[in-house]
Amino acid sequence: MNEPDESPSGAAIMLALVAALGGFLFGYDSAVINGAITAIGAQFQASPAALGLTVSSALIGAAAGALGAGRIGDHYGRLVAMRIAAALFLVSAIGSGLANGLLVLALFRVLGGVAVGMASVIAPAYIAEVSPAGSRGRLGSLQQLAIVSGIFLSLLVDYAIAASAGSSHAVWFGGLEAWRWMFVAMVVPALAYGILSFAIPESPRQLLAEGKIAEAQEVLRRVLGERGLAAKVTRIRESLSADREPSWRDLRGPALGLLPVVWVGIGLSVFQQFVGINVIFYYSSVLWQAVGFSERNSLIITVITSVVNVLTTIVAISLIDRWGRRPLLLVGSAGMAVTLGILAFVFGFAPLDSSGQPHLMGSAGLVALVSANVYVFAFGMSWGPVVWVLLGEKFPNRIRAAALSVAASAQWIANWVISTTFPILKNAGLGLAYGLYATFAVLSFVFVWRFIQESKGRELEDSDSELAVAS
Repeated sequence: MNEPDESPSGAAIMLALVAALGGFLFGYDSAVINGAITAIGAQFQASPAALGLTVSSALIGAAAGALGAGRIGDHYGRLVAMRIAAALFLVSAIGSGLANGLLVLALFRVLGGVAVGMASVIAPAYIAEVSPAGSRGRLGSLQQLAIVSGIFLSLLVDYAIAASAGSSHAVWFGGLEAWRWMFVAMVVPALAYGILSFAIPESPRQLLAEGKIAEAQEVLRRVLGERGLAAKVTRIRESLSADREPSWRDLRGPALGLLPVVWVGIGLSVFQQFVGINVIFYYSSVLWQAVGFSERNSLIITVITSVVNVLTTIVAISLIDRWGRRPLLLVGSAGMAVTLGILAFVFGFAPLDSSGQPHLMGSAGLVALVSANVYVFAFGMSWGPVVWVLLGEKFPNRIRAAALSVAASAQWIANWVISTTFPILKNAGLGLAYGLYATFAVLSFVFVWRFIQESKGRELEDSDSELAVAS
């Protein structure tokens, strides 16, 4: 039975915020390359292909980190996985900033990617497991708010450092180039994440899986209160009952070797990336420069876009537990399909300059700028936060971490495909690139309409079959 909409307790908000710091680092690490990429290419005399692989190298690590996070989270606990991720973020920040070659930089970006992949699994799992059913959407959306806030801050730091130094290429503080400090700045949130992970309790479902009943009851009492506490503990223990530790075998099913609910999670993850959102954050400064904006103005536009992303995520947080997950996804898919279609038209029919790049003349630049930001708005109020909420809540307790690992890994692989192919598509024509993403936005609408059932207000223990795909 659905619980009414409710305000989360202060304890639940605090626990969710600390866990969401992993999302903040996820966003910062993903977007920091945006302001540094031009300088990196010049300093290391990188070819477009080598530069593209460096940008996407973190995604390879993220896919591996996501796959491993579920096993670590189930065997050692959610908090241990958070602390490992924090340590990897720290090492990656320093190593990337001091890298003396493109290969070394790529290796440290892979290491940071492992941390990102782990955070992308553990944060939504932990938040879902400490949240009351009636406010789980809002608390789960804090993960996306943290991601977009991390993206915003990294772009703002990129811009501030580049402006202070004169350009991202210039030598700045301590005799290091400005672009290096863009990476090193991540040391601060990485330390905060690691330290704060010692200030929160383990997930109550993880504690019950380990037989620590009294500790689990205390955590549930903090986030839910006394009402129905004993019944809640009993339901969780029943959903976890088994004579062995969770494993990958639990994901096996009749649909091409996996449970249908796992395939739905994979589908959500892949469509979230195939609509092209990360092209905006990985390549936007290069993209706007390519169509006539200066480096300075391109960075400003990118920062403005990230602000739109933050604000629209706040809109999603206010709506997700009232409107539900499915309606937001459908509205978002429709909005993305329209705006991406406009971008495909504008860039597809733009005249080319002497270097073969589209040049937006007259009102075309304004139309493209508005459409890109409306597209970010449509994504930010729907597929951005809602996918993370669904991945955290739709899997049964026993397979949550493992299933989330598979879904998140698929997301990072899809992200890698999009970011790696974009330079090729850009050279073939931006109209083609945006037309392809618009097609996936249309397909995402069909996917949600056919396969996603509403999960607003449902307990995690109800998710064994109710939240799965209609097969």
